[in-house]
Amino acid sequence: MTETLAIVPVILSGGSGTRLWPMSRPERPKQLLALTAKETMLQLTAQRALSAEFTAPIVVGNATHAGEIQAQLDAIGTHPQALILEPVGRNTAPAIALAALVVNPAAPLLVMPSDHIISDVKAFHAAIRAALPLVADGWLVTFGIEPDAPETGYGYIQIGEPIAPGVHRVARFVEKPQREVAEAMIRSGDHAWNGGIFLFRADSFLNALATHGPEMTDAAKAAMAEARHEGCRIFPDASAFAASPADSIDYAVMEKADRVAVVPVTMGWSDVGSWDALHAISAADDDGNVHHGSVVALDSERCQVRTDGARIAMVGVSDLTIIASGNDILILPRGRSQEVKRLLEAMEA
Repeated sequence: MTETLAIVPVILSGGSGTRLWPMSRPERPKQLLALTAKETMLQLTAQRALSAEFTAPIVVGNATHAGEIQAQLDAIGTHPQALILEPVGRNTAPAIALAALVVNPAAPLLVMPSDHIISDVKAFHAAIRAALPLVADGWLVTFGIEPDAPETGYGYIQIGEPIAPGVHRVARFVEKPQREVAEAMIRSGDHAWNGGIFLFRADSFLNALATHGPEMTDAAKAAMAEARHEGCRIFPDASAFAASPADSIDYAVMEKADRVAVVPVTMGWSDVGSWDALHAISAADDDGNVHHGSVVALDSERCQVRTDGARIAMVGVSDLTIIASGNDILILPRGRSQEVKRLLEAMEA
């Protein structure tokens, strides 16, 4: 796709996926689960970048998941060129900096969360190709997901003037809006969801981070300079990395840099950020029920039921989400799955 260097996939696998409790837990978060296919979400992410246009991936993840990450990638024949194991979470900007420091500075990095769904991979690859000439020229590129609802849980990107075929300047980033603001942005037709997928040269990102978040750059460099290596596994120095501020790439770099572009794309994207989001993209039976595991449903409709052990039997219920994992059972009305986080806080209290 480029005249010189293949694209380096950088897969961010440090999240804990708490909104999909009780299936997703800190010791086995949602990216390590098979929620939408026989493959796990991490495996599906890696498979999006398996052609000759890409190198082997770099995965940035939690040290406690190292064995599981490597086993899952081995199972699909993908051997990471580096598995960078964060000693402590510092959000996405420092995590990406760790990856950018181990590649050719001119290499294009395709940064992907490990827990998203993209059903139209061809459209995704076409968007990547559209962005590459700008990336080679030093632009930082994000991908704007065409919105189909006024979601308040996503950030938005206002699409500015065109600067290349299929590529636009970013006019502004909008944080998670109130519903009426989201509705107005969708009506305007010039806003896209911020899907958290990025493409840029390693040196372009590091230079921008050094300008806008130098403490993060310094901490990442110090952590990698003192890193321990075991095969493909890289353990950044814990104390040096812990000194980094915690910030997202959006706040630290994309909202502040000058040459930031967006490629609008419709590619069947979902961040599977809640049980309701998972229900929306899952195949249902004739009664609108989605069920996995040992489930018996009579006279019930539009329910989502998952179990990894206990048998669930239900009669005459509708619009419920019921999730059983180990000794924990979650029951809530569909439409309220964003409240799982509040539920976890209450249980911890």
